[in-house]
Amino acid sequence: MADSPPLSTVRDLKALDPSANGRPFTSLLVVKKLAAKTASNGNSFFSADFGDRTGSFGCTVFGDSPAFETLKDAGEGAIVRLEGKIDYYQGRLSPRLMKATVLAESELGAPGLLETLVEVAPEDGAALWTEFNAFIESIGHAELRATVRAVFDEIGETFKWSPAAVAMHHAYRHGLLEHTTHMARVCKALLPLYTEIDADLALAGILLHDTGKAIEYEGTLATKRSRRGILQGHVVLGYQLARKAAIKAKLDPERLERLEHIILSHQGEPEWGAAVYAATPEAVFVSMIDNLDAKMGMVQRALRQASDGDEFSERLPGLSSMLLTRKLGD
Repeated sequence: MADSPPLSTVRDLKALDPSANGRPFTSLLVVKKLAAKTASNGNSFFSADFGDRTGSFGCTVFGDSPAFETLKDAGEGAIVRLEGKIDYYQGRLSPRLMKATVLAESELGAPGLLETLVEVAPEDGAALWTEFNAFIESIGHAELRATVRAVFDEIGETFKWSPAAVAMHHAYRHGLLEHTTHMARVCKALLPLYTEIDADLALAGILLHDTGKAIEYEGTLATKRSRRGILQGHVVLGYQLARKAAIKAKLDPERLERLEHIILSHQGEPEWGAAVYAATPEAVFVSMIDNLDAKMGMVQRALRQASDGDEFSERLPGLSSMLLTRKLGD
């Protein structure tokens, strides 16, 4: 690798002025997504996403590209050295790939390599986990606390590392832990305003609402949905985890039903994945906090990844808009 040309990060590429169109580049990236498609003329191509710790971009890799077969053999999660030329599609970076080389196994252990490729939560994972466990212990109702504790005794190690999504929000290592801890902080801040809410039930629901994602997602460098994730989805998987733990903890039927309802309804709308609409005070409360932190997570990530010269981010699907990234007063 010592003789390789200088490498550009995703942030470096996105910071280029549009006049850089056609400029060659070399980058070391993870294959985040590789979706095989067929054009109207019958030719095969990939809709591909590549990324590193600083961000990601998508591009089309046509069947006649020298990179096509290499990527086909490598698959999602591979680390590749890409050579290409800067190009844009509808105002977004979409490079033309000229060559892709899969890193040899001997190169994968290079010092600092994974740290440059794997995006992680901006907050320290160990500190988040300590805070998260303090939230569990703050649940006053003994059987409810035991229910939550039993779930994380089962999935805690996976939960600590899991992303909260494939792409939409908190889609990086420790993202699920970060998202859930942020929600618990918001819960504690807002509870004094809404005395109708059972505080223990709301907090338990927040801590458990996305636990199914620890089963739904898999992969170290590229996140994808597991077999159970595809067949059942995280809402059902989380419901199953909570129910099993609650029965073991002898949680009373009334609280169990309400806790299950929070998990089943937290996605808000059926088209977003909710099994039912929120129909208890606690379920409405949790669903709204989940929506708030998911959207603010998109905002925070876009701001972190913005280049100094950017005024707006790329369009964020979860917000249906671009985001103004320039600081007030700049």
